[in-house]
Amino acid sequence: MKSLVRITSIAVFSVIAAFAVTLSAQAGAVQDRVAAAKSVRVCIWPDYYGITFRNPKTQQLTGIDIDLSAEFAKDLGVKLQHVDSSFPTLVDDLKADRCDVAMFAVGLLPQRLEHLKFSRPYLQSDIYAITTRSNRAVRQWADIDQPGVLVAVQAGTFMEPVMKESLKQAKMVSVKPPATRERELEAGRVDVFMTDYPYSRRLLDNADWAMLIAPPQRFHVLPYAYAVKPGDDAWLDAVDRFVQRIQKDGRLEAAARRHGLTDIVVR
Repeated sequence: MKSLVRITSIAVFSVIAAFAVTLSAQAGAVQDRVAAAKSVRVCIWPDYYGITFRNPKTQQLTGIDIDLSAEFAKDLGVKLQHVDSSFPTLVDDLKADRCDVAMFAVGLLPQRLEHLKFSRPYLQSDIYAITTRSNRAVRQWADIDQPGVLVAVQAGTFMEPVMKESLKQAKMVSVKPPATRERELEAGRVDVFMTDYPYSRRLLDNADWAMLIAPPQRFHVLPYAYAVKPGDDAWLDAVDRFVQRIQKDGRLEAAARRHGLTDIVVR
């Protein structure tokens, strides 16, 4: 009987040990692949000015997360590969292993938290409005939620659910590629569009027709972080520790300063 108990105990221990080894292997699967391939694949949205923006004329990528993704690859000792993504395709791109991490100021939205894991926040932004200097309908924040006003949002961004809930009288218009909020506004098909601090810089830096309207008080401040698919805690920890390092060693602050984003850094 004792022998049977001993054999059973050994068998159970062996199963537990094998399961633990399997979990350990799974926990580091992404980092193991990155190390083996000597390359990290970083999802970006190439139309995100100040964050991950591809200049249509030069095809050159610029922005805070272009700089910081290069620092991440350097810390890992591997090459960097950027993979085009977007907010609507973000979850599918990560879960389908098209990239290892999304580094383009991904807002921590409840619907994303259900499907992805996030590092600690490194930026945060409120919602801002952009209209034209000649627009007569919208001149201040109070003019936005009024009957007959058409309010554009980029499909898939956090502004979409927020504005859908907050607008009571104005009509929301979700803009999907290849259409852009700027073209819809310039063409007069919408009166105003909602965006975040980084994207607002694009208009103010490049369009003399654009007018920024800031909320009179905090409207909906959202933290931004880096996202990974669930099921690999070791990889999430590697990404999180990177954010912690750049917050402490000055690399985050320096990159934010280069791209005019100092005001929204999470320190």
